[in-house]
Amino acid sequence: MTSSLTVGLLFLAAAVCASSAQTNNSSNDNRQQQQRSVWDEPIRFSTKTKDSCTMVVSAAGDYTRLRVSCKGPSQGQTPARSYYCDFQGKPNSCRAYNLNPRHYFTQTMWDMRKLSHACQGPKVYRPAMCKKYPDEAQMTFLSSWPKTAGSKPSKTAQEAGKPVVPAKNKPATTPKSVKPQPVKPQPGKGPQTKRTTPKPVKTTTSATEQPDSEASRVASEYCWESFHGVCTYFIGWFQN
Repeated sequence: MTSSLTVGLLFLAAAVCASSAQTNNSSNDNRQQQQRSVWDEPIRFSTKTKDSCTMVVSAAGDYTRLRVSCKGPSQGQTPARSYYCDFQGKPNSCRAYNLNPRHYFTQTMWDMRKLSHACQGPKVYRPAMCKKYPDEAQMTFLSSWPKTAGSKPSKTAQEAGKPVVPAKNKPATTPKSVKPQPVKPQPGKGPQTKRTTPKPVKTTTSATEQPDSEASRVASEYCWESFHGVCTYFIGWFQN
C-alpha cells in the first residue's frame, strides 16, 4: 500500500515538471521569435525628403545597438546621398520593451520619419512605451557618417576672433577765422562817417585870482616875510 502511494506521487511530480518545462520552452520560443522579428527583419521607412531608410538592431555586449542607414533619391546626374548613424542603449531594462521590442523601435521610427535627415534628430530617443525610464534605457546617439558639419559660429564669436584694430585719431580741426565783410554802401547814399568834435573846455577864473596874485606880489615887496600872509589879506581887501 505504501509502495503504491509512493509510485503515484512520483508519477505526479514527473507530470508537473514536464508541464512546467513545456511552458518555459514555449515562453522562450516566443521571446526568441520576438527577437528574431526585431533583429532579423529590419524596419523600413521614408523620411520627409523621401530618403529610403532601414533600421537594423544588433547586440553589442550588454548594450543594444541600432543602425539607421538611408539613401536619398537620385536627382539627374548628381548621385544620391547616403548616410547612416548608430544609436546605443539598454532598452531591455524597460519592462514594456521585453514584452514587445519591435514596437519600441517602431515608435522610434515614427519620430525619425518626420525629419528631413534621419540622423539629424534628437540625441536621445524616448519612445512612449518607455518614456519614464532613465537615459540608460533609451537609444542614445553614438556616431554618424558622413559627419555633419557643425553649426556656423555666431557673429559675436567671429568678431571675437578678429584682431582689434586701433581707431585712427582724427586731427583736431581748428575753427576758421571769420573775415570781416565790408559793408556795402546803399545805392544813392555814400559812406557816412560821423565826425566827433571835441567839446571846448571852459576855463573859468575866479574873480579873486588876479587880485590875490597882485596883492601877494605887493606884499612880498613891501612887507616882512613873517607878515606876508596878513599883508596879502589886507592889500587884497583894499583892492576889492
